[in-house]
Amino acid sequence: MPHTKGPHLVRGARPLGGDPVDLLFVDGLIAETGSGLQAPEGAQIVDATGLIALPGLVDLHTHLREPGREDAETVASGSRSAAMGGYTSVHAMANTDPVADTAGVVEQVWRLGREAGYCDVRPVGAVTVGLAGEQLSEIGAMADSAAQVRVFSDDGICVWDALLMRRALEYVKAFDGVIAQHAQEPRLTEGAQMNEGCVSDRLGLPGWPAVAEEAIIARDCLLAQHVGSRLHVCHVSTKGSVDIIRWAKERGCDVTAEVTPHHLLLTDDLVESYDPIYKVNPPLRTAEDVQALREGLADGTIDIVATDHAPHPVEAKETEWSTAAMGMVGLETALPVVQRTMVDTGLLTWAQVADRMSAAPARIGRVSGHGRGLAVGEPANVVLYDPEAPVDVDGAAMATKSSNTPFRGMTLPGRVRATFLRGAPTVLEGKIN
Repeated sequence: MPHTKGPHLVRGARPLGGDPVDLLFVDGLIAETGSGLQAPEGAQIVDATGLIALPGLVDLHTHLREPGREDAETVASGSRSAAMGGYTSVHAMANTDPVADTAGVVEQVWRLGREAGYCDVRPVGAVTVGLAGEQLSEIGAMADSAAQVRVFSDDGICVWDALLMRRALEYVKAFDGVIAQHAQEPRLTEGAQMNEGCVSDRLGLPGWPAVAEEAIIARDCLLAQHVGSRLHVCHVSTKGSVDIIRWAKERGCDVTAEVTPHHLLLTDDLVESYDPIYKVNPPLRTAEDVQALREGLADGTIDIVATDHAPHPVEAKETEWSTAAMGMVGLETALPVVQRTMVDTGLLTWAQVADRMSAAPARIGRVSGHGRGLAVGEPANVVLYDPEAPVDVDGAAMATKSSNTPFRGMTLPGRVRATFLRGAPTVLEGKIN
């Protein structure tokens, strides 16, 4: 482990934005809470005056690139980036090289995460062999492996075949797994470069219509209800998608959904710059979509915030728009973006942020020991956040190996000061420990 063990006494933190208390971490657990706690012998004292304490964040959607694309990210570098963002657990997506479609690959990723030690890494297994959408992968073997995979996704590629999707949903029922779908009807998005709308018309770029997302979500909600299985919708991006998910939940479908920080803040008019930093899948949408996503997250239609952290080497982004890679890094800016879009606007309280960014993703991913309350006896997975410390975003200064942040040059309203994984600080005073 690359960080200090032993007791830690956090003084004056504000759990979920409430009144200040002291928190004592001993042997990986929250041993005591209250005012004026005495520090045991050898304890390290952390001054958290004015800082908000939240349960360690859980990301259901992170690309760590290893194995195969270590030039963009590694499990170790991505884990450090996660810790800097306040995360104590992340789910590593399956589109690696080789694809995480066997027990061997998911166990490799899981072990790399344990060796790095900055956060718990839970591999996501591919739904289909090689992400090819033709036959189911070794779903059962991955579930039974040391990695205990419970989330399966071909993320980046839609499981477009309805029969294959049905079979996958049926398969994961046996061990309480979930299929996380990248909702994109392929025929409707061939050659798509950005959101289909006024801006794409003006720029002459092929459009990615909202209906391509919404049609798959509607189909899969009905399939999940038909077989009685769990469905999770990745990176929801349109107003219509929010409406469909709300309708599906009212019908009793066991469906959950996520939204990314970039879809909560950025709009498709940024593409007018032709800067590939804004190229992402699903694409940035309209201001109307952004508002619907915020409202959906606030009312619980959208269950969680997930980063879709997608690192790329410089040459994959600093090229012409049509050939540039899709994706943005997001682990280190997620909490400040949520503060700006949801807390400072009055749409969410800090307690609700803890639900959307910790408790709910841990529940969906079946992650034990995370997303718990800040109470005595609970694992000491905790983030200390300063909501009044603006930060100027600089991709080159981040812990991730890649710098493709769409928020570069922006001033975001707060920053993570400390992250504790089972009572051991992975980040202290805003720096990797």
